[in-house]
Amino acid sequence: MIDETLLEAEEKMDKALGVAKEDFSAIRTGRVTPSMFNKINAEYYGTPTPIQQLASFTVPEARMVLIQPFDRGSVVAIIKAVRESDLGVNPTDDGAVIRVVFPELSEERRKEYIKVARTKAEHAKVSIRNIRRSAKETLDKMIKDGDAGEDEIRRAEKELDDVTQKHVAKVDELLKHKEAELLDI
Repeated sequence: MIDETLLEAEEKMDKALGVAKEDFSAIRTGRVTPSMFNKINAEYYGTPTPIQQLASFTVPEARMVLIQPFDRGSVVAIIKAVRESDLGVNPTDDGAVIRVVFPELSEERRKEYIKVARTKAEHAKVSIRNIRRSAKETLDKMIKDGDAGEDEIRRAEKELDDVTQKHVAKVDELLKHKEAELLDI
């Protein structure tokens, strides 16, 4: 029972770390990537649909993305979704292909992206700490119910704290790399 609780907490922390990595990949650095569009949904036949499912992406230049919709009827919806996203770009289309040209990153914009990255890192850390708190409550309940001894629970709590610290350190490392990436360019 104790091991199951610890394993479940670690799996949830791994997922929180994966979300943080995905969030960081969406933050633009010098070269644009199709992953920047991962969280953008377009209204397609009344249903919010990820634009990755509606089009293919190519990056012919460092600051340009070409979006080729599979269905020409989705062009307007994709343009609207990209325009309303937090990417800060204005896409253009020629009927078949949507061009998204990203402006050069200014020093001010880099600092904004660093703030965004720090916010996302803090959200990930809060999520990890919430998982820890939930697992600790489960362990405390085991003591009250008499399912496990105090010594076993204390050992499990120490292990839980170690796992939490490891995951928080990974988030800090991801943030450090993202900041260096943003400032380096």
